[in-house]
Amino acid sequence: MSGEGPEAIPTSADPRSRRPTKKRALSPSSSHAASVKALFAKPDRDIRIPSGDRPARRPPPEIITNVQGSSAGAGSGEFHVYKASRRREYERLRDMDADLQRQRDHDEFVRLKEETDRRDHEKTSKNRDKRDRAKARKAAAAAANNDDNNKNNKNKKHDDNPSPSANPSAVPSAPSPAPASVHRPSVPVPPGNRPDDLDRDAEPAALPATGLVIHDDD
Repeated sequence: MSGEGPEAIPTSADPRSRRPTKKRALSPSSSHAASVKALFAKPDRDIRIPSGDRPARRPPPEIITNVQGSSAGAGSGEFHVYKASRRREYERLRDMDADLQRQRDHDEFVRLKEETDRRDHEKTSKNRDKRDRAKARKAAAAAANNDDNNKNNKNKKHDDNPSPSANPSAVPSAPSPAPASVHRPSVPVPPGNRPDDLDRDAEPAALPATGLVIHDDD
């Protein structure tokens, strides 16, 4: 404590003390918040994120030339060298097996994916063709229905307006007058055949007056 009495405070909290402040263990959320705050403190700084496709450890060398290939005849000073070489060889073989298994899994995944895509494509094409045929049948039925309606309308109009040859009792319509612009040549009509002469001839002759006749004799 910094002193005696109720005013005493911990030495670490006393501003006159040079002792570093005690730090408590951070919770996962507090640690994550601190990391995010540190990242946003300098937004212009590049952040390098390691890729996860690289192996965790470096593969051992393919050939080791400075050690023996077997423990036969190895002394006590070289036995640990043999053990380390054998461990590295086992790690190399294990890595090769893991790479081969990953390659096989990838090839199997690609094969299954291609097979699934092919089946989906065939099913989609079949359904598309089925829809196209249904649309074609519907369009053909609609066209045939329109043709039937047009024929019925034409027959109804024909029944409502029959032609004169079909109905002989119908009064023929008067011919339309010739247009004024048409020029007809004049043909001389001989006397006696004119319309006025025909009308005059058709009139009856004047009959003699009957009754009392008075003659003036001067």
